[in-house]
Amino acid sequence: MRPTFDPASFLRAVLLFGILVLLAVFGRNLGWVRGFLSDVLAVAWVFYAIRAFVTAGPAPVAAMAFAAGAAVELVQYVLTVIDVRIPSRILRIVVGATPDWWDILAYAIGAVVVFGFAVLATDGRREKQDRS
Repeated sequence: MRPTFDPASFLRAVLLFGILVLLAVFGRNLGWVRGFLSDVLAVAWVFYAIRAFVTAGPAPVAAMAFAAGAAVELVQYVLTVIDVRIPSRILRIVVGATPDWWDILAYAIGAVVVFGFAVLATDGRREKQDRS
């Protein structure tokens, strides 16, 4: 891994962040879209945010993005066990307040999906180079 700047990944991260903000603000009545799909997208956002500034293969970056989501769930679990409530409403919306195994599944799906997209994109670039 080495530092870099990838404008395409940065743009993807910014777009995903915008979608996540919209879901957080306006998605209250969207059920599973707000709850599950936003967790899938959150992992994609972390993936592209990392790729925007670090040159690394898709597998370790996808693993780091999944680990970030799992760490959030672990913090939620610990706070529940020790009976601590996050006082900030905004932070509760962003981080969440209730640990859930479905969130871990959503993070795993997000990691697999962005890994797959990254591998397919790499293969597509290789095919273009081979044809030239």
